[in-house]
Amino acid sequence: MRSAPHVDVETDADAVARHVADWLIERLNRSTAPFALNLSGGSTPKRLYGLLADPLYRNRVPWTRLHLFFGDERFVPPDDPESNYHMVLEAMLAHVPIPSEHVHPIPTVGVSHAGAAATYEHTLKSFYGAQTLDPLRPLFDVTLLGLGPDGHTASLFPGTAALDEKVAWVVPVTGPTPPRQRITLTYPTLASSRAIAFLVTGIEKRAIVARVRQGDPTLPASHVWSAGEIWWFLDRAAAGV
Repeated sequence: MRSAPHVDVETDADAVARHVADWLIERLNRSTAPFALNLSGGSTPKRLYGLLADPLYRNRVPWTRLHLFFGDERFVPPDDPESNYHMVLEAMLAHVPIPSEHVHPIPTVGVSHAGAAATYEHTLKSFYGAQTLDPLRPLFDVTLLGLGPDGHTASLFPGTAALDEKVAWVVPVTGPTPPRQRITLTYPTLASSRAIAFLVTGIEKRAIVARVRQGDPTLPASHVWSAGEIWWFLDRAAAGV
């Protein structure tokens, strides 16, 4: 039986970033094994990445044990301002001592749109060491997710075939806004996480947060699940309190 989500409400977006940084570092330091963190794009996660690169937090992170993955990516070159990898690089990667081989971006150069998804699926399976996901052995320790105004998360958009995918780990998808070509992890892949954390801030997200938390079946984010924990990290504006 799936457990009820944990909900944490902080004062504002900066407080959410600080709290999630502390939460994440505590989980990292709870074990000595390699730690797989699945990253999200968006302004709220960007605050978190910048904070982790700050000396106050950077020196508390066991960077040599951390492996970074991406929940989705726009099909643009890695130096494009629209690239999630580019955002993470500027906010965090360029400022921390993580081994380069521990960063696993979704390829977007020298491959087709579909080829990018297939290549990244191979990357995930190689890291995991198996061709199928075992519910008792999660792929990711933590997956970070955002929430779009239409209820999408990662690049799982309303009305797309990706929502019904049960076998593939990664799929190409065409989104509603430019750059439309994207690559996303599927529901089963996201679900293979010890903890999934939604990071959502701002009054403009209040209505959509309420609909997802009420389980509106028309919204992709409502269908995200995990055999482990699900957390909502919100500021007061997004939470409506």
